[in-house]
Amino acid sequence: MATIFTRIIEGDIPGTFVWRDQQAVAFMSINPLAAGHVLVVPVAEVDHWLDADPSLMEHLLDVARAIGLAQREVLRCSRVGLIVAGYEVPHLHVHVVPTTSMAQFDFESAATTVDRDDLEATAEAIRAELRRAGHAEVADA
Repeated sequence: MATIFTRIIEGDIPGTFVWRDQQAVAFMSINPLAAGHVLVVPVAEVDHWLDADPSLMEHLLDVARAIGLAQREVLRCSRVGLIVAGYEVPHLHVHVVPTTSMAQFDFESAATTVDRDDLEATAEAIRAELRRAGHAEVADA
């Protein structure tokens, strides 16, 4: 059975994408730890990051870095953190979280709802910055 992330990647469930290439996608979290929280997900279903091919992990981190640079520029956050936990969905994903404090890294404090207009506006700002930085892999809105 396909994971929820595969269903989002395939378009069966809506997602607000900021990146798409042959190996990975990135979309806005609907349970963000902070405004601008993005998930970088491989297209292939890999459950645990330790089971991923090293070249895939390298690619995911390259994508996360590009997105983190865009988040830092757009959101003017203190730090951009990464989390690879793997408990929420059995499909490898990297949380890229713009933060102002370490306290934001608490999944129990994640938002339970998001304003779709705010989510899309932030996604478009990240996409615009990725385009400005020369990334052709920016997802269409």
